[in-house]
Amino acid sequence: MKTKSKFKRMSKVLSMAFIIFIQIYWYKLSKKSAADWEKLWEKIGGRFRRTLFDLEGLLIKVGQLLSIRADLLPNGFIRQIQDLTDQVPPSEWEEIERTLITEWGGPLENSLISIEKKAVASASIGEVYKAILKDGKTVAIKVQRPNIQSIIQTDFRTLSIIIWFAHHFVPLPKGFINLKVLYKELKEVIERELDFSLEKNSLLFFQERFKDTEGVKIPDVYSELSTEKILVMEWMNGIKLTDEASISQLETNKSELAKRLIEVFLPQWLEPGMFHADPHSGNVLVSKEGEIILLDFGMVGEISKKDATYFQALIESLLSKNYPKAVESLTYLGFLLPEADPRTMERLLAELMSFQPADLKEMDLIALKLELNDMIQALPIQVPTRFVFLGRSFITMEGIVMSLVSEDDLHHVLKPVFMNWLRKQENNKWSFIWFWLQSQPLFKTVHSFNEFLKLPQKLESLKEIEQRRQFQFTIYENYKKNLFQLNLLGILGIGLGTFTNHQLILQLSIGVSVISSIGYFIYSYKVKKWMKYMHEQRR
Repeated sequence: MKTKSKFKRMSKVLSMAFIIFIQIYWYKLSKKSAADWEKLWEKIGGRFRRTLFDLEGLLIKVGQLLSIRADLLPNGFIRQIQDLTDQVPPSEWEEIERTLITEWGGPLENSLISIEKKAVASASIGEVYKAILKDGKTVAIKVQRPNIQSIIQTDFRTLSIIIWFAHHFVPLPKGFINLKVLYKELKEVIERELDFSLEKNSLLFFQERFKDTEGVKIPDVYSELSTEKILVMEWMNGIKLTDEASISQLETNKSELAKRLIEVFLPQWLEPGMFHADPHSGNVLVSKEGEIILLDFGMVGEISKKDATYFQALIESLLSKNYPKAVESLTYLGFLLPEADPRTMERLLAELMSFQPADLKEMDLIALKLELNDMIQALPIQVPTRFVFLGRSFITMEGIVMSLVSEDDLHHVLKPVFMNWLRKQENNKWSFIWFWLQSQPLFKTVHSFNEFLKLPQKLESLKEIEQRRQFQFTIYENYKKNLFQLNLLGILGIGLGTFTNHQLILQLSIGVSVISSIGYFIYSYKVKKWMKYMHEQRR
């Protein structure tokens, strides 16, 4: 690490946070425009990025995890950190050797014939070395970075101070919601990656899952040599799917490779169990024989049977326009915050699903992604971590598949894979969903989740409409109340005019009473008409 002193690490991070807080206070007091706030968050993101690169280590991992939480953080900030690479200089070999000797309880010669002292890969938590076992097999040894536990304690202690201060004293925008939950999620994810025995278990799970699947290779794991700080795996040579020159020389064509990738990842996304949450080009390789090789199971997500059931129910209810059931499914899946009003969400979903496919023909993907972020922040929605990882897995793999086949060919590649998977499920819900998708022009060319990225702009518009409806309803209620009071005044005037036999008071009071009664009934009708738009608690 460039900065090993705990005090220096903590002081640099805290000073960065203090400067950021001062800027936020100043912008809040100055009542800056939305454009100015966007520029500020870009500056803050740039400062945050530079600090991460200066300190390296765990903070880069934190930055990577924050970069996929567009549902919680401003767009300008996200843009500055979304391409962080978790690559840091390797540790001194002597430190790595001491870790191996301590964990194995003896000299390296007892387990290895040889080991290359230069790291093959080096990240913030672990480093990978190539070695040969006593039986002559070549292995990859993943070793936890020395002193990483101490660094983690320092960094998380610093983050907890920052989050506590921000939560109590800083006027953060709406995007920064549930800071404590975000901190807890970051801590859980990173602590999981620190325990290599958990990664070993994940690797064994995927081995079992794909043991009968042809064209897929998962490295063997040597459990007897693996510990919480060391993971020993079969060494696997492969080609990156982004290496076009090497891919073009394989006997397997690109369409077949895309088909195999979908066969590997589709069950992970749709079935209960673990899924690979970080399938970038360095973790998904292809052998010379065209087999898909999966590596690095440190970051995985898990979908429970209940999640899978409610996810299917969500899609089915949207397609069948059963919006109360859709909102119920969103609630059970953990997408809706406590303040979300079910009736309002039902109306938003109903209007959302009435969109015209022709509206989505022209799409600016970057603008659409920003619109999605804005929508998620504006609505009472917070994406659970497991689904953030699922989306990350889907979008990352989509990018790899799209580099192998065109959009026109993607549908022809996806359809047989999905239909083959469907036949094995014996699940009528998925059949219903697939045949509905087949009948829609929007899905003739499958463009995955990107086809839906235009919808957030419509949802934001619907939210504004909902606010205007509530404002208009309040006006109608006030008019109705005032006219009722005026009518009472007119009736009192009629009584007074009759009692005093004063014709002017009597005539004016009758006029006021008649006009106010007519107005009262008109606005009563309008209020009744608008009642269908209001929340249940207002009815």
